[in-house]
Amino acid sequence: MPGSICDVLPSVAALLGAPDGLDTLGLTGEPGGVDRVCVVLVDGLGWHLLPHLVDDAPILASVLAGRTGQLQRLDCTFPSTTPTSLVSLGTGAPPGEHGILGFTLNIPGTDRVLNHIRWRDDPPHSEWQPLPTWFQRLTDDGVIARAVLPERFVGSGLTDAAYGGAQFVAIRSGDDYPGRLAEQVRAAPGLIYGYIADLDTAAHVSGIGSPHWHEAAGRVDALLSRVIEGMPAGAALLVTADHGGLNVAPDARIDMAADPRLAAGVRVVAGEPRVRYLHTEPGAATDVLATWTELLAGRAQVRTREEAVASGVFGPVSPRNLARIGDVVATCTGDAAILATGHEPPETARLIGFHGAASEAETAIPLIAIR
Repeated sequence: MPGSICDVLPSVAALLGAPDGLDTLGLTGEPGGVDRVCVVLVDGLGWHLLPHLVDDAPILASVLAGRTGQLQRLDCTFPSTTPTSLVSLGTGAPPGEHGILGFTLNIPGTDRVLNHIRWRDDPPHSEWQPLPTWFQRLTDDGVIARAVLPERFVGSGLTDAAYGGAQFVAIRSGDDYPGRLAEQVRAAPGLIYGYIADLDTAAHVSGIGSPHWHEAAGRVDALLSRVIEGMPAGAALLVTADHGGLNVAPDARIDMAADPRLAAGVRVVAGEPRVRYLHTEPGAATDVLATWTELLAGRAQVRTREEAVASGVFGPVSPRNLARIGDVVATCTGDAAILATGHEPPETARLIGFHGAASEAETAIPLIAIR
């Protein structure tokens, strides 16, 4: 079984000598002391996408060829979406425990839907996601933990939920982000965290395999090159991802707004196009389950909340987080996507690349270790 994104920071902590660290990924197996680790999360860098990037990304090509570093496969958590994965990375806990169970979630007891990317301070992050992060745990152990992030990320609910306890190095628009990240690696021992969204943005907007996507791969590789070139003795670079992805053709899209049967009995729609959480009107859950099961046969696995939780896809689910999962959960199979144009911004329906479900194309991610 491959390791998990939840194992990355506990293994880094072990590599840095923190007493709570647990190296389940074998990072401490190589000889030679390490006093600083730079973890770069490349949004959307799925395991299955690596072979398609080699013409644009010399470092990734060298890794795939076995000439540079070490490569192993991990799995992200479910749903395979950025907010869920970032908090799983940061806390080392599965989604059922940390509670960030999707891109958007219904706030129990209300009809509100929280978009985790736009989340600021309502609800308070310490209540919505109360688990400590590994950034905080390392800090408590006397290990410097820094997160080098765009200035607009600092102070957001998601940033605090995933990276709380880190020293934030805020990067302004127009700054040389690769250079600033490399500078932080040289500056002091400890954990240095970086994030790049270019590949995922290009996949969503233009599609995996598009010229835009290949150009983004070149920018990712250039960032990694800058970090590697400036790494001092005792430094290690770990590159991982939050999910993979796939393109969804127009004829594989189901829009709830186009079929009244799919909207009947549904009070709140959350999740994302590859995993839908349906919060139903009182007494309507059984009918919604039956209708969705019939209409989406062969395109989605439709389950009750209890069935989805019992399957283990979320890991152990804390009772405080149960109501965040829909009464009915529809997880797309194949290359389908379930749009909700009556509930979401119109740009969602214009996307080409998607992720969120449980296919290997979405959940398998790399871990690259370079010293």
